[in-house]
Formats: sequence, C-alpha cells, structure tokens
Amino acid sequence: MLTKWIRCEVTDRAGFDRAQRGWTRLSRLPGFLGQRGGWSGAGTAHVLAFWADQRSYDRFMADDHDELAAGQHRTFDEIDVRLFEHCQDIGENLALAPGSGLVRLAHCTVAPHRTERFARTQASVWTPGMHSAPGFLGGVLGQRDSAEFLVLSQWTSQGAHARYRAERFPALFDRAAPSEDLTAITGHLIALDPAWSVPPAGSTPPPGAVRVAAPRSVPPTRAWRPTSG
Repeated sequence: MLTKWIRCEVTDRAGFDRAQRGWTRLSRLPGFLGQRGGWSGAGTAHVLAFWADQRSYDRFMADDHDELAAGQHRTFDEIDVRLFEHCQDIGENLALAPGSGLVRLAHCTVAPHRTERFARTQASVWTPGMHSAPGFLGGVLGQRDSAEFLVLSQWTSQGAHARYRAERFPALFDRAAPSEDLTAITGHLIALDPAWSVPPAGSTPPPGAVRVAAPRSVPPTRAWRPTSG
C-alpha cells in the first residue's frame, strides 16, 4: 500500500473546499483504497490518499490526476506532495477508518543507523499503547527513501486524542526514547472534513460524525522535539 500526503497553504479556502469535494471520481479507479483530508489551521489543508500499489498510482497520475486537480490550481500558493511505502499498520488499517474525526500526523527524519529500531519501537511500544486507547481508530507507518517516515493515527475526536496525550503518552514516550532515533520531526493535528472523504467503490460509507474544529498545528521544527504519538 502507498500513502500520499499532500499539504497545501491555501489562499482561497472556499474555492479549495469546493474543489476538494469533486474528487469522488477516484472511487472507481483500479487500486484506489480511499482518500480523506481536512485542516490543521485556518489556511493549511492536508489530503491523505491510499493506493494498493505503485502501478495503480502511476496509472492514476497519467490518466486522471490533471483533470481532477485543474479546479484547485489557483486556490493555494504552496504545495508539498510526498509518497510513502507501507511499513506497518498501527492497529486497524487506516484506509478502512471513517473519513471523520482527527488525524495526528508525525513527519519524522530518523538517523540512518536507527531506522530499524525506530520501526521496531513503533510496533512494540507505540502501536499497542495507541491501540488500547479509547477513541483510537487506526493508523499507518510509511517510509520514503531510507530515513523519512510518516506516522498517522486517527481518533474519533480531538478530546480522545487529548486524553491519550495526557494519560498514556508520557509513559509510552519514556519507554520509546525517541530522542535516540529522531533528528527532526514535524507534527500536525488534522480535523477531518467528512465531505472530503472518498471511499473506494463498493465499500460501505463511513457513518457521519460531527465535524471537529480545526486545531492549531504543531509548528515545524528541524530539531528533535517530543511530539510523537
């Protein structure tokens, strides 16, 4: 599975939102597993898309992408697009989670000699800790190049994630000792907009939910700081 992360600094929020609701044609494409997105601040939009394999994704980019994206070109002034290969699921497969709630995104740069430990610690410490937390819906760990990782976890609400951060995160952080692995991390809390959710054709639409107010994103940093989880 591939995870595509798109981050846009939006100048026309209404226009971007309107165009983002028009991506429903994705649902019929071979290899498409789902798409969702939302806001981490007043002008920062994130879109997360899941594809079965590189071949399906390349076909989409060659045949359908430009036509679908044409309506959004003038709604943002900055875009960053990254594609990550699947490393491991964090509990349930994130592509199967509903398109509402909150996503915690951690974009991590890992010291080259610590990548195996980083992935092993995710599986043995962070995943069990999050999976047992109330309100946790699923997640994924993806890798790009040798030392760049994307950690996504989805929650029913901002409150559920806040309780996890207050009650479970400190002990997990001490066990994981991420400062031994990370050279940089950037974090975002993304309030998902259900209207942006595109499930694959034939799937059961996720149940509706109250839209979560967009939280303030964690400011980017080039040095390590304790914002995992």
